Amino acid sequence: MQSHNPILTSSETFNGKAAQSYGHQTYAADGRGYESYGQTAAPPRGTDPSNWQYPTGQALEERMTIDSVVMRTAITLGLVIITAAATWVFLPESLTGTAWIGGALIGAGLGIWASFKRVVSPPLILAYAVAQGFFLGAASEAFEQIWPGIVVSAVAGTMAAFVATLAAYKFFNIQVSDRFRKIVVIAGLGFFVMVFFDFILSLFGFEIGFNGNGPVGLLFSVIGLGLGIFFLILDFDMVEQGVAAGAPEIESWRAAFGLTATLIFIYIEMLRIIAILRGDA
Repeated sequence: MQSHNPILTSSETFNGKAAQSYGHQTYAADGRGYESYGQTAAPPRGTDPSNWQYPTGQALEERMTIDSVVMRTAITLGLVIITAAATWVFLPESLTGTAWIGGALIGAGLGIWASFKRVVSPPLILAYAVAQGFFLGAASEAFEQIWPGIVVSAVAGTMAAFVATLAAYKFFNIQVSDRFRKIVVIAGLGFFVMVFFDFILSLFGFEIGFNGNGPVGLLFSVIGLGLGIFFLILDFDMVEQGVAAGAPEIESWRAAFGLTATLIFIYIEMLRIIAILRGDA
């Protein structure tokens, strides 16, 4: 099944070509055992051991697993949290407004770069996590100054959304179709374009209200939260596809990047929704 997620389509692991790339070959059905990915064929009997040949290189590369995705995601999220905490503690309150805008732009740039790289770059993904941590630390501090306790509520809401989505995905056996994937991705792109356009207008003294604290802003944040949950479903599906395709272990970093980006997006929308509902301090 081919993915339309820009973070994942740059990799053959998630675009339907993995079977040709990771050692899954077709053999004639002559009764012999097939050599599968990561397995060493039994040596022929009655032959000189010095002539035995074993798979090497990519054929012996470690596979991507659920455990490796969890570990890489823990690393990226941990880096985001540590950077955010350090930013909150050491950044002067007077600089939070400028800092979070700068961090958001740098993080977005690194995220776009990482999304369209065909070859996974763990250092780039870690740099993205640091930039986003700086952005989240500054933004969270700015929100906390106006609405005390809002950060704890937003973190709890993000965790609840993740757990509930994962539980629904597994227990209700949600199947991701091509149509569902296309609709979610197109809606997501449209959402980001409209929000970015409203941000540009605000720089010139105009705004539609997509990023505001009024009813339009609340509506868009709720829509954004819904899109974030749908993107989590796509992320879970793509992880399963990568594991089933026998992708190399390094692809775990790409999956971790996608999950981290989605969780950050959900947290920001949670932060905005709670702030709008609480109103002015």
